[in-house]
Amino acid sequence: MAREGYSLHTIAEYVGCSLGVTDWVVIEQKRIDQFAECTDDHQWIHVDVERAESGPFGGTIAHGYMTVSLIPALSQSIFRVETDGPRLNYGLNKVRFPSPVKVGSRVRAHATLAELASVPAGKQLVVRYTIEIEGEDKPACVAETVVLLLG
Repeated sequence: MAREGYSLHTIAEYVGCSLGVTDWVVIEQKRIDQFAECTDDHQWIHVDVERAESGPFGGTIAHGYMTVSLIPALSQSIFRVETDGPRLNYGLNKVRFPSPVKVGSRVRAHATLAELASVPAGKQLVVRYTIEIEGEDKPACVAETVVLLLG
């Protein structure tokens, strides 16, 4: 999927609008295991395939924080804001994990520009993401990212 490039002036016109959706990404056990290694979160529901088969989801599931951590990579396929200065992650708003991501599931992200505000350092961009799971009614994650555009 091609990503759209925006200047600060043009992106302001899209507040309240959808910026697009990503392609589907398969969540494999290897990725879950790598995330567990990076975070030292080795709870059996994520990494013990045999035990998880008899657990509440019939198999392993991705960490909620792994799901939200996919947002930066996924967003790159939707849009970019072209600025002269750096972009800094400032935080997250209203993060929820309504449905677990089972190993082997496919996920994708929808992005909506929620807000663009002037702040002393530059601009503050708030983007609302919904990470959906193919074939599921509830999303895996709903979160707003807050990014400072300096310069």
